[in-house]
Amino acid sequence: MKRTIKILTALLLIAVFAIPESEAQTRASIKSGSAKKREEANTSLSVRAQGLYEKEELSPASTPWNRIIYRSLDLKKEKNLPLYFPEESTEEQENLFRLIMKLLADGKINVYEYLDGREIFTEKYQANVKETLDRFHIIYEESGSQTGKKVKLTIDPSDMPSNEVLSYYIKEKWVFDQRNSGVKCEIEAICPILHRVDDFGGEAIKYPMFWVKYSDIRAYLAQQYILTSSENNVRNYTFDDFFKLRMFEGEIYKTMNLRNMSLMQLHPEQASQDSARQEIEKQLQNFEKNLWVKTPEQIAEENKASQAKEDNTIKISVVNETEAPKETKVSTRSSRGSETVKTSSTKSSSKPKSSSSKPKSSSSKSKSAAPVRSVRSTK
Repeated sequence: MKRTIKILTALLLIAVFAIPESEAQTRASIKSGSAKKREEANTSLSVRAQGLYEKEELSPASTPWNRIIYRSLDLKKEKNLPLYFPEESTEEQENLFRLIMKLLADGKINVYEYLDGREIFTEKYQANVKETLDRFHIIYEESGSQTGKKVKLTIDPSDMPSNEVLSYYIKEKWVFDQRNSGVKCEIEAICPILHRVDDFGGEAIKYPMFWVKYSDIRAYLAQQYILTSSENNVRNYTFDDFFKLRMFEGEIYKTMNLRNMSLMQLHPEQASQDSARQEIEKQLQNFEKNLWVKTPEQIAEENKASQAKEDNTIKISVVNETEAPKETKVSTRSSRGSETVKTSSTKSSSKPKSSSSKPKSSSSKSKSAAPVRSVRSTK
């Protein structure tokens, strides 16, 4: 009996000391699993998040009109600064270039070769990540087994040339959707541009790196909140809001045309380029307005505005006529019988002639009269 009690006591003691150890192991495994899930959540998207930003492409039957516009975003301008800052990544924020390069190194997005005006987003024209990084002298490290798992590239933050990316090209597509009779602008692709100075110095040279489809990175852009104002430090906009709400300032440098020429090639002079940009912007803004029949109230307002403009033009012309000097013509006959015309300018507010003016003498009259020929008798 005593032996049985001793055995039961020993088993009980073993169980008491074993339970905390198993609980500690369980808690450690749970903690490591939650940390792993948290890390995966920070670098990946859920199926629901991916589905929120997937859109069905419009069929050609639903889009009877579209126009492709290329813009250049200068990051030195005030409105485009949220794409450049912060230069160094923080726990809360990344700039646009660092975010794109991080996704590219992790193999979550594909990039495509930069073709001037002939962007083809197919598998054939996908850019090789290693070749792209080597071409622009970006240092990286490879991790993972080449035979087993997929090779993962790691770029050190200090080796990422985010301070040299001073502009972006964006490709816009203005579409008229026949289903809802509206015009909308879709951003199709983004291209980061490196500004690098060569060994001899001088002006920086632009190097377009690659095209990345906006639809591929939109879900990630929607998770990154940015600072859009120096006066309000609340991060209440994302990168996706920044592009969709058109909070940037972009200059048109090209439109899709048959000759695949930029505005600089079509209009060599700077003044003609600016005029062409203004005309294109005006066409895009007025396209949707011209789709609808004007109401009588709108027609009356336009007529009233045009009439006021005409009246203002007439008043300006009348004022100019009253202020302009009048020209009077005076004809005099010369000594040879030829008539000469003299013009004298007099203002409307001309002074009266002085009474002290002397009358012309008879000699002056005789000078102005026609000459009398003398006939000699000749033998």
